[in-house]
Amino acid sequence: MIKTSVAKAREPWVSTANPCHQCRPLGAMVAFQGVEGCVPFLHGSQGCATYMRRYLISHFREPVDIASSSVSEKEAVLGGGPSLRKGLRNVTEKYGASVVGVATTCLTETTGEDLGMLVREWDKEVAERPLQGGNPEIVTVPCPSYDGSHIDGFHGANRALVAHFAEACSPHGGMALFPNFVSPADLRHLREMVGAFGIPLTLVPDYADRLDGPALVETDPLPAGGTTMADMRALPGCRVSVELGRTIPEKLSAATWLEQEWKVPRRTLGLPIGIRETDAFMAILEELSGIETPEAWQAERGRLIDACVDAHKYLAGRTAVVFGDEDMVAGIVSFLTEIGMKTTLVATGGKSGRLAPVIERVTRTFLEEMPRVLEDSDFRDVEECAEARMADLFIGHSKGYKLARRHDIPLVRVGFPLHDRFGGQRLLHVGWRGALDLLDTIVNAILEKRQDDSPVGYSYL
Repeated sequence: MIKTSVAKAREPWVSTANPCHQCRPLGAMVAFQGVEGCVPFLHGSQGCATYMRRYLISHFREPVDIASSSVSEKEAVLGGGPSLRKGLRNVTEKYGASVVGVATTCLTETTGEDLGMLVREWDKEVAERPLQGGNPEIVTVPCPSYDGSHIDGFHGANRALVAHFAEACSPHGGMALFPNFVSPADLRHLREMVGAFGIPLTLVPDYADRLDGPALVETDPLPAGGTTMADMRALPGCRVSVELGRTIPEKLSAATWLEQEWKVPRRTLGLPIGIRETDAFMAILEELSGIETPEAWQAERGRLIDACVDAHKYLAGRTAVVFGDEDMVAGIVSFLTEIGMKTTLVATGGKSGRLAPVIERVTRTFLEEMPRVLEDSDFRDVEECAEARMADLFIGHSKGYKLARRHDIPLVRVGFPLHDRFGGQRLLHVGWRGALDLLDTIVNAILEKRQDDSPVGYSYL
């Protein structure tokens, strides 16, 4: 078996130039958005919340409120407990929050804030001075931004939510689905796919409506939508949990916690991107429901296969560099091998240590040589690789645009963040339908490049 080449980043230098990931608390803020009535809250400086609001608004094009304890220089020395308690009271009474998801930042982690103790102090305070409208549930997660990426923050917050709310209940035969960090369009499509089989579903988290909602006459400070507390409390009664993502560390896995604490059987799949991974997801739905995939969905798969045949002459032998979140790039690479493209380099800001085996798994029956894998990387690492400078295509998020421009290589945008294009929240990656959209985008990017480079600018391809 040929081993995938794995390289650790930044050995020759100590600085990071345009990393392939975002900070850990940002991911936690997205996960908390997926809970009904939840206000995401950062225990740290005001600047962290401002940065994350701006970052998320640019991608999702929705108002995003993130509360902050606004720890000052004085409180960084003496302790931020008073600011945390004041902030919790303010957001509860202003927003009417039923849940507040509190994540630390690098500041409060460095100063050694004991978040558990601070929440106990808060509980004592509200017992003496009750809040208007009732006391919210407080869910906490540590998120030092110098340790891990936004994906680690996302999964850590998701596990914290499940651990906080899950309680003994009667079996109900439903399915718990942990979808990973995907777009609102992906979440809606996953709901649709499971719904086609009539399986009761609890999607955790579900931020589809909160981060891609309809136009309103007045902005709702606490948008509707999200997984309900009742549904999360009933998770131990599920028949099975399905976790999408093969690189999630067990200590951050909500499905692993649910299996260990409540004996809910866990199934782990890759993100259902492309033919094989979507087939595997649909096979589980067939098993759980006892029915075959409906004809309308089989027709979607057939159209994807037909399109792959039509596109083969444009894609065969073409090379790609893929970068982004670990499970997202694994899904993209899997699909590229199915359509005849060769991935030469895979780059991620994650450092789970699990990506290289996953890449080897999804490419071994298609490629003679495994792609090179860069973990814990930035775009200087990517640019120094010959594979990047010689690629036909880049596939990844907007942070790779400058590199693509410098080398005059087309960039197909997927994942998060997308700051230089419109509609990132509606970009569909999963399912046969998402693969077909991605196929069209890839083929057209290659055709456009050929057309633009042609001395005659031919119009028939």
